[in-house]
Order: sequence, then structure tokens, then C-alpha cells
Amino acid sequence: MQVIGLIFILPFIVSIIYSEPYHVYYLLPLVISIVLGKLITVKLKGHKRIRLKHAMIISSLVWIWAGLMSTIAIYLSIDISLVDAFFESMSGWTCTGLTLFDNVETLPHSLLFLRSLEQWLGGLGVVVVVLGISFKAGTAVKKLYQSEAREDRIKPSVANTLHKTIKIYLIYTVAGIILYIIAGMPVFDSVCNSLTSISTGGMAIKNLSIAHYNSDYINIITMILMILGATSFVVHYNIIKTRGKSFIKDIQFKTMLLIIAITTIIIYVFTNIVPMEILFDVISALTSTGASITPAPILDKWPPFVLIITIVLMLIGGSSGSTVGAIKLNRIIIVLKSVWNNIKSIISPEGRVIPMKVSGHTIPPKAVQEATMYICLYLSFIFISWTIFTGYGFDPFKSLFEVVSAQGNVGLTTGIVNAGLDPLLKMLLVLNMWIGRLEIIPILVTIRSFFEIFK
Repeated sequence: MQVIGLIFILPFIVSIIYSEPYHVYYLLPLVISIVLGKLITVKLKGHKRIRLKHAMIISSLVWIWAGLMSTIAIYLSIDISLVDAFFESMSGWTCTGLTLFDNVETLPHSLLFLRSLEQWLGGLGVVVVVLGISFKAGTAVKKLYQSEAREDRIKPSVANTLHKTIKIYLIYTVAGIILYIIAGMPVFDSVCNSLTSISTGGMAIKNLSIAHYNSDYINIITMILMILGATSFVVHYNIIKTRGKSFIKDIQFKTMLLIIAITTIIIYVFTNIVPMEILFDVISALTSTGASITPAPILDKWPPFVLIITIVLMLIGGSSGSTVGAIKLNRIIIVLKSVWNNIKSIISPEGRVIPMKVSGHTIPPKAVQEATMYICLYLSFIFISWTIFTGYGFDPFKSLFEVVSAQGNVGLTTGIVNAGLDPLLKMLLVLNMWIGRLEIIPILVTIRSFFEIFK
């Protein structure tokens, strides 16, 4: 809570730089979060034991708390309802990028920066950032790290892994800012777009998103940043040791490039869409970024079969251990490999069991079970939300696209998400964003724990 409060110093400084009268509104969440966090820290001092379920509850509530603090700043800065402010806030923190604003270019610089900063922090993980800044090694850190659906480690120590991850993240962010400036983008825009591209957040600061700049150089820089953000941090770290071979060896990265290439070719063959637009939007959907260079609303520009492909891409997502949302490639690979292995076992002599391996590593049955369970849960939540949207009278196809986009933390939209949407549906999408970012289980554990308290 205290670190989240300190985050509001940055938009406060931006509001002063641009002489905006909103700086006081960033001081309020700053003070509330720091003071309450300090009081609770004193009260709970000495309780150091933590189990994984406690870490999951903490992680789940931290994201809500971060969203509430940003809601205060957004609500006070502009004329917007509390529900809409919370929607915008959670869309930013979860790296979803959906927005209720018709004209984002009228928003103050400090608020545009806050939205970009939320995505940058959310892409890495709020808890991960806080742990990397303020904690050393220990059991509690390990449990909290796992609570944000992170298992991959750069170093044996979680603390060292956190520090290396944040360092890599910062390097790519700064590199993105420099490249954008060289490409002719204004400094403020370069900062915001680098924050949202490397985090695969995609919440635009221009009404036309990246299409506003009408530059192939900027498009290419953005695509590179999106792919880097969707690649595991372990792979990034190993590049230093293997001089680039990690990209070639990593099955998730190879699969991601293969999907991008095949999908782009298929769409190009059957449509008259500009190749650059196809490639950019395919990468944006698969990496769960949601940025776009398509100059028209998606449904006005793309034929239905392209939208179906986009839905599939938004369901898949990028690599585990990266900044992306959605199901993630490692789970898809494990489940498909399991199906193939079962078929091979059936047709082999005497139905012998064939060990399942991915990239030379044996995959235990528990990993297959967990991947299958998660995919079933993920699709179940999408089905429930989709059913509710269609119950409100929305087009089934558009509703499915919107729900998949929200839960996958993508941000592409068919136009259903707008300020006039029913508040209950807005909150439903917030739930989809939340469970998508935290990968469902921590949310279910938290809800179950609250039932245990009040039963």
C-alpha cells in the first residue's frame, strides 16, 4: 500500500510540469495509501508466517487497492462517474487498455501518463514491482511471487530474479523511448507509448492509437516492443549468456513467431487488408497489447473470419513469464502435446505409455492436469460473461469478442465498450480483467476465504 501511494508522485510531477491544476488530486491517494499502509504495518508487525493462500489473497486485494487509489485521482480530475473511473483504472492496471473515453486527446497530460504508468507496473505485476523494490529473500517473497502466477526464475533466488527482471524491463523501456524519439515521436508520447508497448498494455494516448503517427518506423518499433514484452524474462536474461540462441531454442518464442507468420499470410491471402496493418494487428492481438494501426473500427474494416482468427489469438496470448494476459502459449503447447502423446500411446504396440517431453524436458502429469484445468476454468468464465452480455441483448459475435478481449487483457473492441454501457456490465468486464490478469485461482481463493470469514 505504501509503495502504491508513492507511485502517485510521478503523475503529480507531470501535472506540475504541464501547469495543470490537478496535482492536488494525486496527493490524496498518495497520502491515503501511505498512511493506511503504515498504520496496518504497525498493527500487524510480528506476523511473519505466510502460506500460499495468504499470498494469493494479498495479491488479489493489492490489485483492487491500486485500482481504487487511481479511481480517486481519475474521478477528481475529470467529470466521470465512480464506476467509469474504476473501470478505467482497472483497465490500466490489468494492462487491458479498454477505455470509455471517446476522445482521449482531451485528457490532461498527467492522467494520460498515469494510465501509461499503471500499465507499465501492471505488466510486470504490482506485487512483483513492490517486492523487487522493498523486499529481500525469504519464504514470504517466494509465496507472493507465486501468487501473481509466476514460476519462472532467472536466478535461484526469487529476490535476485525480481531485481534482474526489473532491470531488463527498465532497459527495454528506455530503449523504446529513445527509438521512438529518433523516429520523430514527441518526447511525452515516446515515454507513454514505450511504457504501454513493452508492458503489452496498449492503452492509447491518441484517438487513433499508433495509427495517429502514420509512420512505418514507429509501427516497426512498436511491434518489436510488443514481441519483447510477450517473451519470457528468462529468455531475455539468457540472451546475454547464449548470445541470442535463447530466442531460437525457446519453444514458446518459436511458436509465437510461427503463429504470427501463418496467421498474417492466411489473412493476406484472403483479404485486401494492407500487409503492415495485418502484421501489426496480429502481433497486437497475440501479445494481448490491443494497440492498432487500423484506421477504422475493427468491424468496419475486417471481415468476420478475420475477427474469428483475432478471437483465437486473443485467447492464446504470448509466453508465460512475460507481461501478457490470456491463456499463454506454454499451457496450449502442453495440452496439445498431451493429446498427441495419448494418440501415439493408443496406436503404439500394446498401448505403451510414452513419456511426454517439450523441448527435451519431461512434463509431469500434474503439469498437464493444471494446464487443462486452467484452460477449462478460463473458457468457463468467458462463457458465463458472454451469456450475460447476450442476455442484455447484445450481438453474440460482438459480445464474445469483447469478453475475450477483456479477460485476455487485450483491449481490442467492437464498440460495445463505451460510456453508455450498463454499469453492471462494466463491472462484469472489470471482473474479467481482474481474473485474467491474476489467472483466476488467486481470485477464487480470495472469494472462498471471505465466505469462510462470514459464514
